[in-house]
Amino acid sequence: MTPAHGPAPAPADLGGPAGKAAPAAPAPLRFAVLGDSFSEGVGDRAGGTWRGWAALLADGLAGPDQRLDFVNLAVSGALGRDVAEDQAPRAAALRPHLASVVVGVNDTLRHTFDVGLFARRLDHALATLGATGAVLLTACLPDPGRLLGLPGPLARPLARRGGSVNAVVHALSARHGAVHLHLADPAWTADRGLWSADRLHPGERGHRAVAGAFHRLLAARGLARGPAPSPEASEPPPGRAATARWLATAGTGWVLRRSHDLLPQLLLLAGEELLHRTGGSGPGPLDARAETALAEALAATMGG
Repeated sequence: MTPAHGPAPAPADLGGPAGKAAPAAPAPLRFAVLGDSFSEGVGDRAGGTWRGWAALLADGLAGPDQRLDFVNLAVSGALGRDVAEDQAPRAAALRPHLASVVVGVNDTLRHTFDVGLFARRLDHALATLGATGAVLLTACLPDPGRLLGLPGPLARPLARRGGSVNAVVHALSARHGAVHLHLADPAWTADRGLWSADRLHPGERGHRAVAGAFHRLLAARGLARGPAPSPEASEPPPGRAATARWLATAGTGWVLRRSHDLLPQLLLLAGEELLHRTGGSGPGPLDARAETALAEALAATMGG
């Protein structure tokens, strides 16, 4: 839909009791979506394109006879920098009533990962949107190592980084008064029926679950006036055959693209993990280093 930039003018008087104008239509409700593939809708294909939780949620936001202006700016592979520098200014220009910001997983997969820089960028994005008066939606995300079932030396570094990102998201959500959804709970990763063939993105059922959870939070605040999204998926969750087909088609390209950043970085992190373990120090120094970096990031951002 084409985003609106202000309330529509009241319609002209088309009749009725003398001296009384026809009631004005409710102003359009504007919903902007920022982030990466999670919010782009990857894993939930409908009508030949990605749909996802945000579109499912959007259908249940507007009240009776109210138009919804929905724009999804999320892009697969987006980092905190992309959200802060590109997506947030574009979304703010639309003056949204609701704006979702979910980002961070891709940042943890880069060799340039810096939790302090991520915190500053997310804080900037939330402040930019909050300044327009938008109600903010945020979410912490599950551990990708757990989703993929990676062995310990590979999973622990990702869990450490993911935990830091989620801690930042928690703190900044509270600071900016965001409607926050906790998706890092192990229950989200334990139910494989929620996830697509790639095991990193929700499938249709998972996207519907996210949309339903956000709808409940918004409805409790009087911010969702339409029907809740149906939890029932139109397609069954992917089985072994679907996973094999995905790997043989779209998944091959995805894996090759991710191998340029994810695989080398994972191997470096795993090597450091094993080095500490074989040296007898265990994960303690790495945990302490991550905790120090997180504490410094929170102190610098929250103190600002």
